[in-house]
Amino acid sequence: MKNAVKYVYIAFAAGFCSTSYAAESLTVTSWGGALQKNQSSAFMEPFAKTTGIKVSQDEWSGELAKLRAMTESGSVVWDVIDVDPQSAEQACGQGLLEKLDYAKIVKPSSLVQGAVLDCAVGVSSYATILAYNPAKLKNTPTTITDIFDTVKFPGKRTFHKSPIDTLEVALMADGVPPEKVYEVLETPEGVDRAFKKLDTIKKDIVWWEAGAQPPQLLKSGEAVIGLAWNGRIGDANKNEKAGLGVVWNGQIQGFDMWSIPKGSKNQDAAYKFIQYTLNTSNNAELSKYVDYGPTVTDALKNVSPEKLKDLPTAPENMKSFLVQNAEFWGLNGPELSARFSTWVSK
Repeated sequence: MKNAVKYVYIAFAAGFCSTSYAAESLTVTSWGGALQKNQSSAFMEPFAKTTGIKVSQDEWSGELAKLRAMTESGSVVWDVIDVDPQSAEQACGQGLLEKLDYAKIVKPSSLVQGAVLDCAVGVSSYATILAYNPAKLKNTPTTITDIFDTVKFPGKRTFHKSPIDTLEVALMADGVPPEKVYEVLETPEGVDRAFKKLDTIKKDIVWWEAGAQPPQLLKSGEAVIGLAWNGRIGDANKNEKAGLGVVWNGQIQGFDMWSIPKGSKNQDAAYKFIQYTLNTSNNAELSKYVDYGPTVTDALKNVSPEKLKDLPTAPENMKSFLVQNAEFWGLNGPELSARFSTWVSK
């Protein structure tokens, strides 16, 4: 992330100003932009005020090379980092992250499916959903796989320029049940099947690379239907009056996850911070600022009914869904990304 910005919050709440807490500090690193601003309001600032622990912030763009350089040099300046599940698996396998002691955090059974990894724990859930411009379509889509139906929904469709989610949706559109997607995708024949399905609409695809692009493409009519991150569509509808439709059926859930870099110098404070964000009373706080769902199942009771309908982890939105398989992408991501890039360029 360019021009990384640091924020420091030092606050002491009555009754929490003990010498042991006052001496503690940590650096939390996330993705910057609106997400980190919202995380700060939901988690970093309240944690600092509650505990008196000094919280500094930094930004990154997920580059494992930077994390590797820190760990190998012994100069680790981060204590908690926000990682996606795939990067967490890769970094864990390369020894760049600490194996988490869940006894210090939360009972794994209290978290939603997919939020528990050896080196990372999900703090919030987002989803890749089907979004569309109702003004450009005569019919209303009802499932994420409708993106492949160019007869009923003619026009350009927009996809993330990444094999992640794209290949899964292709297989589901080709008749593979959600629960069988990764079983099929683990085989060479399954991969071929996904790319063959993508071939059927390749000429109609408009690719996006940044999360802000899908709502803009749909609003402008450059695309009429597309895969997008639910938070971006929700933000466009609320703040820009975009009027875009959302289809939850078939959503693919992903996570923002906390990890502790190998060699963190403030691990005790890091564990306290992660535990705080996964406390049932606190985990849903981020949902007040962005349409990301809590990962602690019981935290859903702290979300208003009006807000709940816009969250990936709302029961109503999870009647048909797929959770990104972090282990699969951690193992197969580089190879499939290379093949995907070659396919796109042809």
